[in-house]
Amino acid sequence: MANTFKNIKKKLRRKRLLAEKRHLEKAQAGAGGNEAARRKIKAALRRKKAVLKPVAVILIAVFVVLAGFLFLEKRTYRNYKVQVTSEQEDTVSTQYTYLSGKILRYSSDEVSLVNNKLETVWSQTYDMQNPVADVCGDCAVIADKDGTSMVFLDKNGITGTVSTSYSIVKAKVSKTGMAAAILDGDHTWINFYNLDGSLVAENQTNIQDPGYPMDVALADNGVVMMVAYQFVDSSETTSYIAFYNFGEVGQNEDDRIVSGYTYDGVVVPQIQYLGSNAVALRDDGFTIYSGRQIPKELKTVQVEQEIISTFYDENNIGLVFKNDSKDKQYTMQVYSSAGKLKFSKDFNIPYTTIRMSDDYIVMYNSSQLCVLNSNGSEKYFGSVDGTVKDFFKLGWNKYLLVMDTGVNVIKLS
Repeated sequence: MANTFKNIKKKLRRKRLLAEKRHLEKAQAGAGGNEAARRKIKAALRRKKAVLKPVAVILIAVFVVLAGFLFLEKRTYRNYKVQVTSEQEDTVSTQYTYLSGKILRYSSDEVSLVNNKLETVWSQTYDMQNPVADVCGDCAVIADKDGTSMVFLDKNGITGTVSTSYSIVKAKVSKTGMAAAILDGDHTWINFYNLDGSLVAENQTNIQDPGYPMDVALADNGVVMMVAYQFVDSSETTSYIAFYNFGEVGQNEDDRIVSGYTYDGVVVPQIQYLGSNAVALRDDGFTIYSGRQIPKELKTVQVEQEIISTFYDENNIGLVFKNDSKDKQYTMQVYSSAGKLKFSKDFNIPYTTIRMSDDYIVMYNSSQLCVLNSNGSEKYFGSVDGTVKDFFKLGWNKYLLVMDTGVNVIKLS
C-alpha cells in the first residue's frame, strides 16, 4: 500500500514537471514570436519611411513652387530694368511680333527672327510696300496689303511665296501653316493656300450672295475655313458666318459650306479660331462655335454697351466699353473661350492699343504701359521717357519695348 502511494506521488510529480516544462516552452516560443513580430514591424516602418521621405520632399517642393507662383502672380511691379537694348533699329519702318518664343522683325524688304538678346537667328529678303503679318503658333504669313505678294514662313525661315492676281485685303494663317487671303479686284476672291504657297482652293464671292467678306480665319486642323460676310438686305445690314470644309466631310456640300449662320442687323468685323473653338466678334457681343469638322453655335453673349475694343487669345475673349464715371472711364469684361465671364474691371488708362500677350493683358499709349494678368490683377503701370511704338510679352516677366529711339528687352522689377 505504501509503495502504491509512492508510485502515485511520483507519477503526479512527473506530470506536474512535464506541464511546467511545456508551459515554459510555450512562454519562450511566445516571447520569440513577439520578438519576430517586433522585428517585422520595425522593418515595415523602415520601408514606409523610405517611401514616404521622397514623397514628402516632392510635396514640399510642389508647395514651395505653388507658393512662389502665387506670390509672383499677386506681386505688383513699379519699375523695370533694361536687359538688352539696340539703338540701331529703324523702328519707323520696321514692325515686330512674337513667333515661337522669339521676335519676328519685318519691314518692306526683309524679315528676320531675333532671340531675346536681340541677336539675329536668320534673315531673308523680299519686296513689299505695306507688309502686314499674321502669326499662329510657329507659323506666319506676311502679306503686302493692297499689293499682290505674300510670303509664308515658320521658325526656320520662309517656306513659300505667292504672287496673287488681285490686291490683298487680308491674310490669315493657321498653326499648321495653311493660309487664307481675301483678294479684291474686278471680283472678290477668298483663296486657300498650303504652307509652301501652293493654291488649295479659290472661291469667288458675290456682294449679294453670300456678301462681301469682312474677315477670314482657319482651324488648327488645316481643313476648315471660317468667313464673315456682310450684305444689305432690305436696307438692313446682315452678317453671314460660313464654315468651309476642304476635307472629305465637305466634298459633297455646295461650295464646301458645311454650316452657316445669318445674323440680321448685326455687324461682324472680326472672327478668330481660339484653339478648338471659333468666335465671331460682333458689334453687340460675340458668338462662339464648336466642332472640328462641322462647327455649330455653342453660345452667344450679347451686351448693351457700345464695344470700343476687343482682344483675345486661345483662352480668353475681352471686350472694352466706355462708361460714365470720371474716375474710371472704361470697363473691361474678360470671358473664357467657352463664353463664361471671368471678371469685369473698371479702369482709367487712356490706351491706344490693347491685346492679349502670352496670357497677359497688355495696354499702352505713347508714354504709358500697363500689364494685367489673366485674372485682371494689375502687374505693372508706369510712364516711360520717349514714344512707345510697340509693347508685348516675351516670356516670364520679360517684355519687348519698342521706342522711337530703339528696341529694348525689359524685365519688370
